Amino acid sequence: MNNSVCWPYFDPDFDTLPERLYGPPCRVCIDNDSMKGCTVVKVDSVNKEGLLLEVVQVLTDMNLQICKSYISCDAGWFMDVFHVRDENGNKLTDQKAINEIQQALGKSRASPPSQQYSNINSVITTMTNYKTYSNKFIPLLSNSTEQYTTIEITGTDRPGLFSEISAALVDLRCNIVEVHAWSHNARLACVAYISDQSTDSAIEDPSRLTSIEDHLTTVLRATTNRNGDGTITRPDVKTSELLGGEGNMTSVERRLHQLMLSVRDFEAPSSPKEMKGRKRMVTIESCEQKGYSIVNIECKDRPRLMFDTVCTLTDMQYVIFHASISSHGGYAFQEYFIRHVDGYALDTASEKERVIKCLEAAIERRVCEGVRLELCAENRVGLLSDITRVLRENGLVVVRADVETHGEKSVNAFYVKDISGNEVDVEYFSNSVKREMGPIVTLHVKNDTTRRKTPSKSSPSLSFGGMLRSRIERLSHGFII
Repeated sequence: MNNSVCWPYFDPDFDTLPERLYGPPCRVCIDNDSMKGCTVVKVDSVNKEGLLLEVVQVLTDMNLQICKSYISCDAGWFMDVFHVRDENGNKLTDQKAINEIQQALGKSRASPPSQQYSNINSVITTMTNYKTYSNKFIPLLSNSTEQYTTIEITGTDRPGLFSEISAALVDLRCNIVEVHAWSHNARLACVAYISDQSTDSAIEDPSRLTSIEDHLTTVLRATTNRNGDGTITRPDVKTSELLGGEGNMTSVERRLHQLMLSVRDFEAPSSPKEMKGRKRMVTIESCEQKGYSIVNIECKDRPRLMFDTVCTLTDMQYVIFHASISSHGGYAFQEYFIRHVDGYALDTASEKERVIKCLEAAIERRVCEGVRLELCAENRVGLLSDITRVLRENGLVVVRADVETHGEKSVNAFYVKDISGNEVDVEYFSNSVKREMGPIVTLHVKNDTTRRKTPSKSSPSLSFGGMLRSRIERLSHGFII
């Protein structure tokens, strides 16, 4: 009797069969010849969770303007075309930059799915229970090699609150290395990198970290917590490493989006009169034949808009299967074919309304109608506290802030508005800063008070929506949707 085991035979070329049939797992093509005014970036790849956001994040990190895009992520394959320009509105000509984009997109596809930003519900849960005080290396935007502690702050905003937070950190013997803050609909979200003043390193003492949390929470609670709609926005301060700190601007911006969602800035009360005269930027319809919900966005175009909308849909656990993006006459037109991660389309009016509000909030958070102030000075302890104090004493409210340290220099960018709603007196403020702050290296003022205009009825709509639908029909032919 033969007791030998007979194993099935596998052809050694079987593992490479998919690649031989469909090509390599990721193809990135950058075409500078097809279009006259922009560069075409094509990405073909086996699809994975969150891949679209990763690709958009790479292009955003490169400060590229996405003026048009066609996206299809159905049937397990990712096919995307981006029409991009550099920050000056020109096509890409620097071969080094082109190589960096190809390398970054290839790396993004090869990396495993990111879990630190998997969905907003897990983020909120993590914020509630996170009490680990690890101080791992966090690469900052300023490319520092030191270790720092990260503070995440959320709560109800009020005039002067950012200045009070900065002053409190100085009192707590903390050096602010980098900070990014957004204010929207009376909510504040802030991510700050700090170090110990005496050692210029991460703060490791758990009792001191707890003391910092308690002190900042007291500062946040000094405002009225009850909102106009009867709900309560609870302040939250966490000291830890930044979740998923990847050392680029978009990772911080994604975290700020999540923090704003966690304090429900999309639920800010509006009077019936304001809502009646306000045209919605987002509408949702159903594509019952294929089981999609179609999200249409029409708003004023601006940099990083696509990142903000894709980021929000992803963090709300919606999958984008197809999309078309365009801009014309200063307005952006975006159309997304989505389903929830559970495979279902948006089936209730309340769910559709929530998605609409969250997307509109994501669009508005970065739109700052006011004056942009850029200050560069010799870095020192308490510099940010002094600058924000001068802003407050001049009746200016900070609605957005980006502060970074580059060697011995501190680079500060603030979007400010007058607390009384009047036009900012730039000349008076400039003289006040120079008088009280001493030798500021540079003080650049950019007036950005142009109000957003509602697109007129004659504005062109998303003209290729029908074409996209027909493409979906062809792409979906033969597949079970």
